[in-house]
Amino acid sequence: MAICIAVLIPLFCYIILKSESDDAVLMPQHYLPDSVVSTVSQGKMSTDTVWHKVADIRLLNQLGDTVNLYDIKGKAIVADFFFTSCGYICPKLTQNMAKLQQSFMRGGDPMNKIDTSVVQFVSFTIDPERDSVAKLKAYADKYGVNYDNWWMLTGSKDSIYNYIFQELKVDKYDSNGPIDTNFAHTQKFVLIDKDHIVRGFYNGLDSSSLSKLAKDIGLLMMESDPNNPEPLPFDPTQMAIFFAITFIIVITLTSILARNKKREEKK
Repeated sequence: MAICIAVLIPLFCYIILKSESDDAVLMPQHYLPDSVVSTVSQGKMSTDTVWHKVADIRLLNQLGDTVNLYDIKGKAIVADFFFTSCGYICPKLTQNMAKLQQSFMRGGDPMNKIDTSVVQFVSFTIDPERDSVAKLKAYADKYGVNYDNWWMLTGSKDSIYNYIFQELKVDKYDSNGPIDTNFAHTQKFVLIDKDHIVRGFYNGLDSSSLSKLAKDIGLLMMESDPNNPEPLPFDPTQMAIFFAITFIIVITLTSILARNKKREEKK
């Protein structure tokens, strides 16, 4: 019996852990590491990656409002890059972004309202010297952009290009080759989490990549706050008591069996 209990305990634990792992969700990975820090706790050294937090940027949207990226709080951000006179990939990118925006429409809402609490879409013009606020609004209206959670942004070219190459570092993850630093034409969509950390790069022209982006946006909404972690699925104190009682039972039964065996040998 003692041997059976000793075997069943790890088997029971394995079944619990496997059940938990089968239900685990693979979250979008982190990108753009800044540094690796080492810490020592209870004599053991551990390392942790410090991920790059994209800086704030202040630009004008299609309504002429001055907005900051950090005005967006508690939401995922999807960014892309376009220019209004583009006759190549930009119209398709905008159409796909509009479809993505519509996919977050509140179910059953008679007013067809977009769920603005989940995600914010941000389109940076890569030709800000020509793309005025008026041009951005005309372009947005042409593609049926819902202004509630989609900004089309213009402003200083230096600021926008610094953001593309130094903050988002899109050029490092564009599989179509190097991006011209003087004309940042790319088909990448960038996913940024609510802490302003890059969590994914997606092909804005590929339907499977866009499906993954939509899924990852939903996953980010379920992600727990590292500063306020979710409670464990079990009470650690109760689990410790359980193992202690089990250990005592195993030792007691083993002792009883040993004494019984000695008595039989004496007989």
